[in-house]
Amino acid sequence: MKFVIIVLNEQTKTNIKNQQFFLLKLIFLESPHFLQSISNHDSPGLLLKLFDQPLIVWNIKLIEKVKKIDTILIPEKYKETFLLVKEKFPSIQVNSISNEDLENSQTPQTELNLEIENLDTVWLNLNSVLYQAKDTQEFVIETIKYPWDFLRVIQEVLNNHVLESKISPSATIPKSTVLEGPCVIEEDAVIDDFCKIKGPIFIGKNSFIGMGSLVRNCMIGRKTTIGFNCEIAKCYYSGQTEIAHHNVILDSVIGENVWFGGYTGTANVLLTKKNVKFQIDEDLVDTGTDHFGAMVGHNSAVGAAVIILPGRHLPANSSIQAGTIFGKK
Repeated sequence: MKFVIIVLNEQTKTNIKNQQFFLLKLIFLESPHFLQSISNHDSPGLLLKLFDQPLIVWNIKLIEKVKKIDTILIPEKYKETFLLVKEKFPSIQVNSISNEDLENSQTPQTELNLEIENLDTVWLNLNSVLYQAKDTQEFVIETIKYPWDFLRVIQEVLNNHVLESKISPSATIPKSTVLEGPCVIEEDAVIDDFCKIKGPIFIGKNSFIGMGSLVRNCMIGRKTTIGFNCEIAKCYYSGQTEIAHHNVILDSVIGENVWFGGYTGTANVLLTKKNVKFQIDEDLVDTGTDHFGAMVGHNSAVGAAVIILPGRHLPANSSIQAGTIFGKK
């Protein structure tokens, strides 16, 4: 679900500059999703990250660029999320809101074309991603329900927010490695010899890319290690994950603290070229795309020479023995 909520016209820019606007109340709401296994945090606002920031922090910071926020309301069941937002935004009044009060609140509309200066309240799902279109300067919201939704939106975020290379002075990149397209490479990241890094891409702090690897169009969280001669493409890595040598991981969502042994891969296309289906309980859900690999839950271990078939889900704390074809019926 996509809808535009903000248009940055000249009057908006003038209002921001002169601080001539009303204060905003931001209310976060619950919405169903199937991403719980990639982290052990209490809400999608924390378990999903963009540029190594919790999703809820990313969204609040973007809104603050165009509107001063006075109050943030978070459903009372999400205590961890509440405490983090309170810590990150000490100048904003952060309160809990009960389920009863939430039920009486307005829910997000499916389509909005409103200028933000005309709003005094914004309702946003905890599993929504906010990004700014580079051409129109509009702000777009997408609600993330499934892992393939998140992968698609990550590509939108990368294409619209990573417009030039920003490489930390403390990152290590040898002359033999090729950077193509805009790349954000953070502090103390190490790229080994003879790699190719294709942007737009984000590589987090203290990450390592092994010799001869091809890494393209990914969001890679901090302390991720990728071994030599790997291909990693259009993936999301939560961080603190280790990928051994000669792996091919494509179109996949990888949780925190995951281990992949050598010569392992996530197949991302069916031989029939039809849309990949993803099993949720007893149902097969059409992903709407013919390219989707796997979702691997946090604290999982995948042995050497494992092939994960398209559209498979490894729950959190899984262990897959070496040589397995995972998902074969």
